Amino acid sequence: MRYHIGDLAQEELVNLYKGMLKPRMIEEKMLVLLRQGKISKWFSGIGQEAISVGVTQSLKTEEYILPMHRNLGVFTSRNVPLHRLFGQWQGKESGFTNGRDRSFHFGSQEHKIVGMISHLGPQLGVADGIALADLLRRKKRVTAVFTGEGATSEGDFHEALNVASVWNLPVLFCIENNGYGLSTPTNEQYHCENLADRAKGYGMESRIIDGNNILEVYRKVSELCKAMRKRPRPILVEFKTFRMRGHEEASGTKYVPEKLMKKWAKKDPISNYEDFLVKEGVLDLESIEATKKGISDEINENLKRAFDESPVSFDESKELSNVYQEFVYKEVDCDKKSKNIRLVDAISESLEQSMYAHNELIIMGQDIAEYGGVFKITEGFVPKFGKSRVRNTPICESAIVSAAMGLSINGMKAVVEMQFADFVSSGFNPIVNYLAKVHYRWGQAADVVIRMPCGAGVGAGPFHSQTNEAWFTKTPGLKVVYPAFPNDAKGLLNTAINDPNPVLFFEHKGLYRSVYGDVPTDYYTLPLGKANLLTRGERISIVTYGAGVHWALEILENHPEIQADLIDLRTLQPLDIETVYDSVRKTGKLIILQEDTLFGGIASDISAMVMENCFEFLDAPVKRVGSLETPVPFAKALEAHYLPKQRFEKAMLALYAY
Repeated sequence: MRYHIGDLAQEELVNLYKGMLKPRMIEEKMLVLLRQGKISKWFSGIGQEAISVGVTQSLKTEEYILPMHRNLGVFTSRNVPLHRLFGQWQGKESGFTNGRDRSFHFGSQEHKIVGMISHLGPQLGVADGIALADLLRRKKRVTAVFTGEGATSEGDFHEALNVASVWNLPVLFCIENNGYGLSTPTNEQYHCENLADRAKGYGMESRIIDGNNILEVYRKVSELCKAMRKRPRPILVEFKTFRMRGHEEASGTKYVPEKLMKKWAKKDPISNYEDFLVKEGVLDLESIEATKKGISDEINENLKRAFDESPVSFDESKELSNVYQEFVYKEVDCDKKSKNIRLVDAISESLEQSMYAHNELIIMGQDIAEYGGVFKITEGFVPKFGKSRVRNTPICESAIVSAAMGLSINGMKAVVEMQFADFVSSGFNPIVNYLAKVHYRWGQAADVVIRMPCGAGVGAGPFHSQTNEAWFTKTPGLKVVYPAFPNDAKGLLNTAINDPNPVLFFEHKGLYRSVYGDVPTDYYTLPLGKANLLTRGERISIVTYGAGVHWALEILENHPEIQADLIDLRTLQPLDIETVYDSVRKTGKLIILQEDTLFGGIASDISAMVMENCFEFLDAPVKRVGSLETPVPFAKALEAHYLPKQRFEKAMLALYAY
């Protein structure tokens, strides 16, 4: 292995050596503890230390870095306290996730580290969002993100590279090509000579670097970062290296030819570099032993501290309260001046006024800039706020949701418009596995609102008509809002944007231009988790939301003899179940209407909760009404029978007469 010192000072040379030696010695200790059953799992980076250390030391301390399983050198290079790392791996409270997640699945704002999730790909888009925030603030910074050669086959990889290229984001995409994705060799993963070649397809620069040569990594990455700070753009770097141990220790390495193992053992980044420094007179045996002893003592001292800590204890109230970032709702009232506008106009007003209220709020979505979005909600926004804040995106829902998460990590707010709620399935993974869990895992807010134009009744067919709120009410960490009136839509959307937690905001397309209401012209807020009692009666309780509210109002108008409490839930998570309980205790009868298909919907949970908590007050079985268990059909006659409006009227009358 050939090393070129160039203009590097002796202190830098030694720091790089110590930087690699420390994670290697920690790993060797962890492997012993793993065999002793004192930690549960380990992903080894032995043989790859030069990449983690070289990249991290090339960055400035204020620049974010997003590591993977085998990047212990990132954490040690950023001087993360060892006792906290050891506590993290033992599931102790001193760890970064309070025992809620393992290994390197955590982040630390203090150290500008954003840990991975097991789904790998989304963190590439998160890096885009972090870099976008720096770019918009005109901060000359680089964001470095790691991935393995295996994850380059994920769609998120390609989406993130494309977005970074289109937006000229200063992201250093680091591929650690270590030969195997678990047991699958590279020749079974991709069919190109070098992964770096893929950059050409996205109009990006790329480099191939010897990942086992610490000086090559450090010098070349330093040069790249300097250039990216001066002229922001993404660069893809493929580090050629090898994984000397199993994917994780239980996997073993039997699938690796012994000849290949021996070949790469000779390329060990630490022993080779150590020999070089000795030959150059930078190190001697005495200084090497002193360095190793110092690191060993530090490891043992911090291990003892971690072992002496009591196991994490279960506190149900703490667990539940940490699912969401604390949000103290502040009511913003306004004068009574109002105007009669449509639901679509109320949402547009909310977005516009929120853009003025939060000068670092970014709106992203397909065709939302000059075109104004397919529903024209953001029409006219570009002249007021500029294309830097009202951003057209490529068709890549997953990367954009992840980028919104990155904006939040870097202190900004984001609103993402799904062109249609149906398309959220293409961005489902980062919503339910990143946004929803990130605060519970390591205390990071996901300050993101995802707008969801939804609903049937407009002849849009199976791919543009779903009302899929139940996908998200099931996921702890998400909030779900579903207004039925313009006044509610504006006030609730304002609150959703203020809330630092991820909110899915459902907007029924069929109500956009058909429902009018008096809406205050100024900015105001309404609380999440508070249902609205629209009509009062003593004989039956009707619970619904969205378009169901208007169906119920119409049917009640046609049956003035029915005395009903009609409850518009408005928000589904948090759910105002107490208002439902109070009504049922009064009326003794409950019917729940949802536009969603019946099985597994919100009506099922409300029914179950009422049965568990109000059974003695019921005078009849709880009734649920929803759409047919089919996809949403296109033809008008089919769609009319798919939707539950007619079935609801029949079921309500039967329950009323029970």
